[in-house]
Amino acid sequence: MRRLVAAAEAEVIGFGGVTAVSRATGVSRRAISTGIAELRDLKENGPSHQGRIRKPGAGRKKTVAKDPTLLGDLDRLVAPVTRGDPESPLRWTCKSVRRLSAELVGMGHSTSHRMVAEMLKELGYSLQANKKVLEGSSHPDRNAQFEYINSKATEHLEAGFPVISVDTKKKELVGPFKNGGRELRPKGDAEEVRVHDFIIPEMGRANPYGVYDIGRNEGWVSVGTDHDTATFAVESIRRWWYSMGTKIYPDASSLLITADGGGSNGYRVRLWKIELQRLANELTIPITVCHLPPGTSKWNKIEHRLFSFITQNWRGKPLISHEVIVNLIAGTTTRAGLKVRCQLDEGIYPAGTKIPDKEMAQIQLQRHEFHGEWNYTILPLPSEVDPVNS
Repeated sequence: MRRLVAAAEAEVIGFGGVTAVSRATGVSRRAISTGIAELRDLKENGPSHQGRIRKPGAGRKKTVAKDPTLLGDLDRLVAPVTRGDPESPLRWTCKSVRRLSAELVGMGHSTSHRMVAEMLKELGYSLQANKKVLEGSSHPDRNAQFEYINSKATEHLEAGFPVISVDTKKKELVGPFKNGGRELRPKGDAEEVRVHDFIIPEMGRANPYGVYDIGRNEGWVSVGTDHDTATFAVESIRRWWYSMGTKIYPDASSLLITADGGGSNGYRVRLWKIELQRLANELTIPITVCHLPPGTSKWNKIEHRLFSFITQNWRGKPLISHEVIVNLIAGTTTRAGLKVRCQLDEGIYPAGTKIPDKEMAQIQLQRHEFHGEWNYTILPLPSEVDPVNS
């Protein structure tokens, strides 16, 4: 197009136009003369080559056309990660486009990292992150257990009884540490945090244990400063009950808890059942527990109805103190009307508590007919009810 524009100007000037336009634009006299010939041919014969300026087949040939083995060698360098070829020179390295181009050049090819990026796209490759889909072995009664939990939850909700989902959120380091995500700040004024994530002994970690009321879309979180034990877990449920539950469900005659199968509230944890027995005695109501089947903790309702929104609310904010953590959790809301209350629990919960068989035998535990190890009810002991709460 530049050649044709220069040629048109030279034609308008007439004699000496080619030289004048060449000096003014820097376009060579030869190119302008060729453009004049193309313009005259266009006037006499009309458009040719279907509107193309360059004739079909003209121009510099692509590198892959001149080097037919280039694409194949690139494909072999990338593919061994999935094919398991231990002899690949890049088997155990990060396959960046610059590293791939350097390897191809070492094999005798002429290429660049930009060309490698284009060829990878042509071969159907793109940057892919790891995808969490492998859950390990699935229990044959996995779906049946979910249906059982749903039926029990429906029964309790229709009767006006509380149904809560409980779990421990990821433990967080307290202090000026990097927190994932970004937040709006003045340009060039990013908040400064520590380079290394080494625990600050005097600040320690925060252990958020959550209680999510499924029927009312309300949450309670106890931020512990000691060990995440079953005693701490049940104490969090106790605090939820006296702070929120007893006011909402004054006439409740049963409590249903849905929990993961492992952790401090796991179905194999003896201390969990002992502490629930003490809570049942204190509240004078039976407590039913339904555990999610193995490998399904991500389906726990508290994960995607409470914890996920807490993570969103404090993204990009360093958790510099326990007070900051409590306020950020309590400030979590959603369009669906989620309300969260949070409290710091500085109690001491020693780990490694052993429960003897004799004490376990005193638990008033009724196993359900369907998977009694996952589904059970703990009845209160009237003789041990605290007179204050009776």
